[in-house]
Amino acid sequence: MGALSKNSRGGKRGPSFFSWTSTITILIFIAFCAFGIYILTSSASSTAAQRRSDIALSSDRRASRFDLKEPKSALDDSTAQSEYGTSEEDSSETQPQRKNEEEEAQKQGDKGSGSGIEGQEQIEHDADGTVEENNDSQNQEQSQVDGTVADEESGKSEDKLAPETEQSQDSTDRRIDEEEEKQKQEQAEEENGNTSHQPEQQIEEVDGRIENQPESQVVDDETRTSKSDDGVINPATSLSFSDNQLENPSKSGNNRPQENQEAHSLNEEGWKENEEEQQQSGISKGNPSNEASFIGYEWELCNVTAGADYIPCLDNEKAIKKLHNFKNYQHRERHCPEESPTCLVPLPKGYKRSIEWPRSRDKIWYNNVPHTKLAEVKGHQNWVKVDGEYLTFPGGGTQFIHGALHYIDFLQQSLRTIAWGKHTRVILDVGCGVASFGGYLFDRDVITMSFAPKDEHEAQVQFALERGIPAISAVMGSQRLPFPSKVFDLIHCARCRVPWHADGGMLLLELNRVLRPGGYFVWSATPVYQKLKEDLEIWKAMSSLTKSMCWDLVTIKKDKLNGVAAAIYRKPSSNECYDNRKNQSPPMYIPLKACIHRVPADASERGTKWPMEWPQRLKTPPYWLDSSQTGFYGKPAPLDFKSDYDHWKQIVTKSYLNGLGINWSKIRNVMDMRAVYGGFAAALKDMKIWVMNVVNTDSSDTLPVIYERGLFGIYHDWCESFSTYPRTYDLLHADQLFSKLKERCSIVPVMAEIDRIMRPGGKLIVRDESTVTNELESLLKSLHWEVQLIFSKDNKGIIAAEKSDWRPET
Repeated sequence: MGALSKNSRGGKRGPSFFSWTSTITILIFIAFCAFGIYILTSSASSTAAQRRSDIALSSDRRASRFDLKEPKSALDDSTAQSEYGTSEEDSSETQPQRKNEEEEAQKQGDKGSGSGIEGQEQIEHDADGTVEENNDSQNQEQSQVDGTVADEESGKSEDKLAPETEQSQDSTDRRIDEEEEKQKQEQAEEENGNTSHQPEQQIEEVDGRIENQPESQVVDDETRTSKSDDGVINPATSLSFSDNQLENPSKSGNNRPQENQEAHSLNEEGWKENEEEQQQSGISKGNPSNEASFIGYEWELCNVTAGADYIPCLDNEKAIKKLHNFKNYQHRERHCPEESPTCLVPLPKGYKRSIEWPRSRDKIWYNNVPHTKLAEVKGHQNWVKVDGEYLTFPGGGTQFIHGALHYIDFLQQSLRTIAWGKHTRVILDVGCGVASFGGYLFDRDVITMSFAPKDEHEAQVQFALERGIPAISAVMGSQRLPFPSKVFDLIHCARCRVPWHADGGMLLLELNRVLRPGGYFVWSATPVYQKLKEDLEIWKAMSSLTKSMCWDLVTIKKDKLNGVAAAIYRKPSSNECYDNRKNQSPPMYIPLKACIHRVPADASERGTKWPMEWPQRLKTPPYWLDSSQTGFYGKPAPLDFKSDYDHWKQIVTKSYLNGLGINWSKIRNVMDMRAVYGGFAAALKDMKIWVMNVVNTDSSDTLPVIYERGLFGIYHDWCESFSTYPRTYDLLHADQLFSKLKERCSIVPVMAEIDRIMRPGGKLIVRDESTVTNELESLLKSLHWEVQLIFSKDNKGIIAAEKSDWRPET
C-alpha cells in the first residue's frame, strides 16, 4: 500500500496510525482471498470428482469390449471376415494377444481415472459418449480410488482444470481414430500370419431344415413288434416316436432294438441313482459350471488288467465275476461299468503309425498288436504269421487255407445268383477270425460286417481292424445282435463254432431275424462234408431245424482245392411255407425271442422286395419310403432322403475333401457317430474307405434305410463304451451329437472313449452348437490333440482335430 499525501484530509498522521491501517487492510484482503479460494477449490473438487467418476465409467466400458466376447468363439469377428469362417489352427496364439489387449485396456482405464501422472493428457468418456481433454498439471495429491473416496478427500485436492476447446476435442477424436485403426491393422496382420500356411477352407454349414426339425420315425423294425390276438407277431410299419419317447429313451425299451429290454432298461429309481452318482462325481449332465472346468482337465492312465487292449464294456471283471451262468456266453457279452471310464488307455510299447491300405491287408506292425498266440495255433491255416517286425496275413482261413479270393469265387460258382457286388452287397460274417474273408470281398465291391468275441482267439478282431477291415467284438449269446431285422443280403459262417442246433435253434433264429427275405445263409463247416458221429448228429439237427424255419437248402458244393464243402440255404420271401407247416415248432412267438418273424406280405412294407442292384441302391430312396411318412428332418420321407444325400455330398465335396487339411490317402477306418440316412458315408463312396454308421439308441430308427442303400451300421448308446479295441479308427465324424448327448450324460467319458478308439494321427470332425464346440476344444487341448477351430456363417461350430501320441505320465 502506498503512503498517504501530506494534503490529505485529516492532516498529518504519525507512524503508528499508518501501521494500524495497513494491518487492517491486509487482514481484510486475506479474508477475501481465503473466501475466494474456498469457493474455487470447492467447485473444482466437485467437478474433478464427477470427472473422475466419468473416467472410471469410461474405462469400464473400454474393458467391456473384451470381457463381453465369448472366449475362443471368434463369433464377434466372423461378420467382418470371409463367409467361410475364421481359421484358428493356432488359436492358442490369439489368447495371449487378447489377454494383452485386456491388460492394456485396464491400464488405460487406470490412467484415465487419475493416477497422479503429471503433464499427461487424459481421455475422458462422459456418460453421453462425448470426448473431453483434461490436462491435470497439479494432480500430485489425487487418490487412486473410486468416485466415492475421491469425494471424501476432495478437500485435499488442488486440481486445476484446463479449459476445453473444440480444437483439442477434434485433435483427440483424430488421435483415437488413428489408434483404433492401427490396432485393427495389427490384429488383421497377426491373424493373416496365423492362417497364411493353411489351405483355403470352405465350410458349408447345415441349413435350418436339418437343425430345427423334429426327429420323426420313418421305418419299421421287427425288433419293435406288436403281438396280435392269435399270438402271431405282426411286423410294425412306419412307427413314429413321440417327442417324449425320444427325450427319455432309457425309460422306453423300444428304443433299444438290439438289446434285451428287461436286462438293460433303467427304471425310474435307477435313473435317479445314476443322476446322484454323476452329481457326486462332480460331473453332472449339461452343468455349465462343471463344463467350465474342462480347461486344463487332468487325465490319468487306466489301471486295468487289459492294459493297452482295454474295452470297458467287455473287460468289466467286477461284473463278470457276479455272473452265475456262462452257458450262453454271457461272460463274452457287454457288461458296461456303472460309471463310464474317464481314463486314457496306454499305447503298446514301440507303437507305430498304422500301415496304409491296401498294404495293411497283408501286413501290420507287430508292436501295434503284440500277440502271437493266433500265429502259433493258426499259422498252418494261413491266418497270421510273425515275420520280424511285422505280422503278415497270407489271406487264408480254416476253410480256405489257399486264400480267401479262391474261396469267394468258389461260392460264386456254386450259386450264380449270389452275384457279388450287384445282387449281394452287404453281408454278415459270423466268427470272422482275422476277417480275411471280408477283407478280400472289397475286391468284389462287397462290404462285410465281421464280428467275433473277445475270447481265447487272442485279438482276432483287433487284427482285422488294424488291417483296415470292418469288424466289431460281439458274440451270439443271450442278447440280440445290434442290427435291425431283414437287412443282410447274405450271412456267412465258416467253422464259426456257433452251436446253431442247440437251445431250440435260438441262435439260428436270430440270424433269420437279421437276414433279408430271399437272402442266403452260407454254412461251411465239418457237419456239411464229414461223416464223424458228432458231425452226423449236428447235420441231422440242422436239417430238421432249417426245415421247420422254411429255409430251402439250395445247394451243397465241395471245394476240391481246400477239401471243404459249403451248404447254401435261402430264407423264404413269403409266408406260404410258414402257414402250411404241420408242426408249429418253433412257435411264432415266445418270450425268449426264439421266434420266427413273419415275412412282410404288404407290397409297401420293407422286406417284400429285394433292393436295387449296387450302386443304384445307394442314391435311390427305398421303395417302402412314401410321401405319407414324415422323414427325420420333417419333410416327406423320400424328399427328406434326397435332401440329406445332396446336402452331405455338397459338404464332403466342398469342405471335407479339400478344406480341412486332411490327407484322405491315410484314412481307412471311418465312423459316423450320429448317422441318419448314411448320407455322409454315401458321399465318400468313391474313396478307398469304409464307414461304420452308428444310429443312436435315443434317436429315430433309420438304420434299416442305411442297409437298404448298400451301407452298414450298428445301434449304439454313446453314454457307453463302443465294442471295439483301442486305436482302431482313422476318422470319427460327429454331426450334432454332443448337444443331444449332454442331455443324458457328461461329455468327458465320451471324449475319453473317442480318444480310446482313435488311432494316433487320426482325425475328428465335429459339427455342433458353438457353445459345445468351445467345451470340446478345451477337452481336446487337455488331451494334447492338435485342434483347428473354424466357425461358419450361421454361428454353428465345426472342429477338425488330430490325435497326438501323448499319454499322461504314470
